[in-house]
Amino acid sequence: MKVSADITAFEQRLGHQFAHPEILLRALTHSSISAPMRPDNQRLEFLGDRVLGLVMAEALFEADKAASEGQLAPRFNALVRKETCADVAREVGLGDVLKLGRSEMMSGGRRKEALLADAMEAVIAAVYRDGGFDAARSLVRRLWAARIDQVEDDARDPKTALQEWAQARRQQPPRYVEVARSGPDHAPVFTIEARLQSGEAERATAPAKRQAEQAAAKALLQRLEAEDD
Repeated sequence: MKVSADITAFEQRLGHQFAHPEILLRALTHSSISAPMRPDNQRLEFLGDRVLGLVMAEALFEADKAASEGQLAPRFNALVRKETCADVAREVGLGDVLKLGRSEMMSGGRRKEALLADAMEAVIAAVYRDGGFDAARSLVRRLWAARIDQVEDDARDPKTALQEWAQARRQQPPRYVEVARSGPDHAPVFTIEARLQSGEAERATAPAKRQAEQAAAKALLQRLEAEDD
């Protein structure tokens, strides 16, 4: 099966050339453009989520042989969460090759965090189906390598950690306020401020609200913890 130049370039960025490129094309097909003769990537997403989980669990298990389950669990969650999958998808330019319906394309689907994360999981499953578990493991280990090395710094979910900080000091949970929005409707950029009852606040800007909230929470928590030292 002959594939387009952009798909070939995407294979090169992934580091896996498909023996059965139709599997990759299915992984890149969103439900907004699916049809009986063109199935979408939802089943592959289901499988890819499990493959990613196994590879990450194995990588963490091998990387720190002294870590307890309680230490490994938050590291695992940081590596497989949707935000991380979407970040990896952006790094390999997955959004550029997604097959989307017109309405999804017009609403900025190529940049949507949830859509990118789901497609990244589907691509992992496609590699698994095409080349076996070793190929999928190699792909994930390579694309996630820096994150695996640095996972201790990112293991805590910033919003959860900030809420725990506030609760420990008998404050109300943090509030997240949208203070600005820019860009076109199909590619908005949000500025979110994380605010504590005591008055401390930090802002962050990102193309998704949840991403901006996480970044604002992380910035505020880092400042508060530095002040506590």
